[in-house]
Amino acid sequence: MKTISNLDSLDTKTLKYILKNAVLDKQEETQKDFLTFVKAVWPDFVEGKHHKIYAEKLNRIANGELKRLIVNMPPRHTKSEFASHLFPAFYMGRHPKAKLIQTTHTGELAIRFGRKAKNMIESTEYERVFPNVRLAADSKAAGRWESNHGGEYFAAGVGGAITGRGADLLVIDDPHSEQDALSPSVLESHYEWYTSGPRQRLQPGGAIVLVMTRWSIKDLTGKLLEAQGKDDETDQWEVVEFPAIINEKPMWGNFWSLKGLMGVKASIPLTKWQAQWMQAPTSEEGAIIKREWWKKWEKEEIPHLQYIIQSYDTAFSSKETADYSAITTWGVFEPEEGAKPNLILLDAKRGRWNFPELKEVAQKEYKYWEPEAILIEAKASGMPLTHELQKAGIPVINYTPSRGNDKHSRVNSVAPLFESGAIWAPTKKFAEEVIEECAAFPFGDHDDYVDSTTQALMRYRQGYFVALKDDYEDEEKVNIGNGREYY
Repeated sequence: MKTISNLDSLDTKTLKYILKNAVLDKQEETQKDFLTFVKAVWPDFVEGKHHKIYAEKLNRIANGELKRLIVNMPPRHTKSEFASHLFPAFYMGRHPKAKLIQTTHTGELAIRFGRKAKNMIESTEYERVFPNVRLAADSKAAGRWESNHGGEYFAAGVGGAITGRGADLLVIDDPHSEQDALSPSVLESHYEWYTSGPRQRLQPGGAIVLVMTRWSIKDLTGKLLEAQGKDDETDQWEVVEFPAIINEKPMWGNFWSLKGLMGVKASIPLTKWQAQWMQAPTSEEGAIIKREWWKKWEKEEIPHLQYIIQSYDTAFSSKETADYSAITTWGVFEPEEGAKPNLILLDAKRGRWNFPELKEVAQKEYKYWEPEAILIEAKASGMPLTHELQKAGIPVINYTPSRGNDKHSRVNSVAPLFESGAIWAPTKKFAEEVIEECAAFPFGDHDDYVDSTTQALMRYRQGYFVALKDDYEDEEKVNIGNGREYY
């Protein structure tokens, strides 16, 4: 649109012509761009960076450039407002003869979305954008209506009948409820409903949009991606994942504060936080160390300890993209008098610390727990800390893994200790984080706690504090540090 510098020099006819063209240009832009449309019809909209990405994907759906889209995002991030309210109205404006099927986990909620989309099309804001698209005169039902060009909209809950209906666009919004997610059989039934119902209603060249919060690796997103991985001929999906926190900053900082999100995290189980808010559900099936193997120490006071060790996984840097340094503290104790020694996780900390910060944290942790030994892997990032702590008289032992002793091997070597019931954890948030990271390995985003944990447990096992039958085949005297020897 051209900028006019001197309006006073123009006659009324010319001004009207310019203003009319400006309105038409804006109208055309709003018709073609979903995010512009959202801003035009939703005055209170608070834009975030993720909305631009989300809207761009939906634009490609409306343009016919993208046919299969999965969007995973947290609650309260405009997931449904876009997918189930605004986009169906926008799509009908762009394609007034199209057939739309909208589904969500209950029929009542699907009809509610249908009513909102219907009300949007009836609004004056919508008329300004799509003046030629209105509802058919006899469209009264909230979950079943038509456009004046013959387009159709149909809303249904998961499990509901869709027989006899076709779809140019299928929108599936949060197919699972929290109760559904607790039952693997229900999740499986939802997938069967999708494959036998909505998927078969799709017209040639039709598009599918699945927008949901993750619940489990067996939810609809998980099942579709599993099928995609097994067969190149099946639907190939473009996937967008929006975690609530990215690089320790809120994804939607204009709406959510970091403090607010951390409050959510603190108030729900970590499994739910990882799945629903971070879009990273963990699997028990693929886990080497299963959650159920950890024994829970539910007493407020810690048990009487025979020995304490701290284990470090070092990666000192304060950059947001850097790896974490992790510290876990462990104690040897007898669950009952005369029982075999067990291990309990006493504390866990991690952070992106630069070297002076890491050194200060290490000294504080040593002062607080007074461990008999501190274990640091003999790698490049660990040696400077080793030297500094040893100079201060702190008993540091360098752990040197044998050749071929990779992360998987280490985890597998200590997994039997968990399975035997010898590893305990308190009912604390820090312990929950360690348990979750171990359960997610090797598919989790981080493995700092895993490395620190396996390092400590391997050392304990080598020292015969906790041992399995085959550990006694080649008994050797092991020097743990601090001037003590254990057999």
